[in-house]
Amino acid sequence: MLDEKPSLQARSLVRSFGKGETAVCAVCDVSLDLYPGQIALLMGPSGSGKSTLLAILSGLLSPDSGQVVSLGQDIWQLTEHERERFRLKNCGFVFQGYNLFPALTARQQLEMVLRWGEGASGREARRRADEMLDLLGLAKRKHLRPAQLSGGEKQRVALGRSLIKHPKFVFADEPTSALDWKHGEQVVEMMRAAAHERRTTILIVSHDPRIEAYVDQIFHIEDGCLTEPLPSTERLVRSIPHEYS
Repeated sequence: MLDEKPSLQARSLVRSFGKGETAVCAVCDVSLDLYPGQIALLMGPSGSGKSTLLAILSGLLSPDSGQVVSLGQDIWQLTEHERERFRLKNCGFVFQGYNLFPALTARQQLEMVLRWGEGASGREARRRADEMLDLLGLAKRKHLRPAQLSGGEKQRVALGRSLIKHPKFVFADEPTSALDWKHGEQVVEMMRAAAHERRTTILIVSHDPRIEAYVDQIFHIEDGCLTEPLPSTERLVRSIPHEYS
């Protein structure tokens, strides 16, 4: 059962691109709540505003108007530095384009998050990075750089980077797009386990209908507007098939 108090509340969000007659409203008066321990899915056709809304909710793109309250803080009233520190401490991201550092190995991608985000020692960061990469099936690939990894392997490294610091939020933009469904299903199950066991709030943007069976809440967006969301906890309460550690 979800906590009664949302971890994130969005109210009356608006974001447009362009000016005058050419202006396009990408996000139009959107309000929603997300909860601790919830994995939610945001779906919609190409150009519907999914990625724009995700960027606003996660503190990456400012709205023209509206409010996003995360963990009790209005993140768009924070200074840029305060918002950056909030993201570093509380948020993990999985991007469609991976956003890995080309000069770093798979292990170093994860170590960096722990060293910068938590101030972990080199030994502790290496231990935890090795544990996560083993969980992702990448133990034998940890010494490789992104150019030496397949698309699916890079996406799993990106997922490990987002989860390794046990964030309060994970925002994932098309996390299964580069994966066959065997590996895509593993990625979604790991995110679901992080939500249900670690009380992480996870929002996935995707057009993949196979993900629907693994989430607690589905939102649909069309032309920048949310349509009626599907029921949440009453719709699906699933046990976790794989232990997440």
